[in-house]
Amino acid sequence: MSTDIKEIVKEKYGQAALRVHSGGSSCCGASTALDSCCDPITTNLYDAAQAGQIPEDALKASLGCGNPTALAQLNPGETVLDLGSGGGIDVLLSARRVGPAGKAYGLDMTDEMLALARENQRQAGVENVEFLKGEIENIPLPDNSVDVIISNCVINLSADKDRVLREAFRVLKPGGRFAVSDVVVHGEVPAEVRASVLLWVGCIAGALQDAEYISKLARSGFEGIEVEPTRIYYVEDARAFLTGQGVDVNAIAPLVDGKFMSAFIRAKKPRQKATKG
Repeated sequence: MSTDIKEIVKEKYGQAALRVHSGGSSCCGASTALDSCCDPITTNLYDAAQAGQIPEDALKASLGCGNPTALAQLNPGETVLDLGSGGGIDVLLSARRVGPAGKAYGLDMTDEMLALARENQRQAGVENVEFLKGEIENIPLPDNSVDVIISNCVINLSADKDRVLREAFRVLKPGGRFAVSDVVVHGEVPAEVRASVLLWVGCIAGALQDAEYISKLARSGFEGIEVEPTRIYYVEDARAFLTGQGVDVNAIAPLVDGKFMSAFIRAKKPRQKATKG
């Protein structure tokens, strides 16, 4: 199952990168016919000042649901890692914030996205950036090597979130920060309804309940965990898409309205190396 999910994600994000190359937009990796399905999620996440710092193709290739670089505390000289960096928008913005003495890594498993990201890096003229090929379940960096981990709605796509969070904990320095945007579910939602709505929200059903996310982070060793909603999704936003999927929107509205959201998730690795119990 996890291999299937991984291959589907790889294919969708590879197609999204190629669409940007040909002048289109990415929209969650969906087909252009469904571009509008993602508008409430992926649009208007970056302000004009941020958009002006990066190539247009990096903005077009953004498949995120948040803006972790705006919400994360990044300081000059720090090392930042973006899990699932896509076209590189958050890596390039982070690199400018940590300055020449800092470093920003982007990790992605999709060749097409890595090629697009490196081209965007060249256009932006940002040197303190390195894009790595790999999977977020197996981060190709040493222990205790990163000050801040960011991610823009990618962890929800992983079939092994526990492993992702353990790996994030491993590569963070003691006192390092986890500061990601992700899609979460608040409360109980029937499984069949959840699958349809998450198909709209994130292209692949996989978002965690907010309480489950907190629990998994704590089990991985993190402390100071906070989940802050940044954008709440309502069924009206998805009416056309869900109707096309054969979903009775009026029937499910009371079950889903306001329960799906983008959230900013913060946590810290303890300064003293904690032993996971």
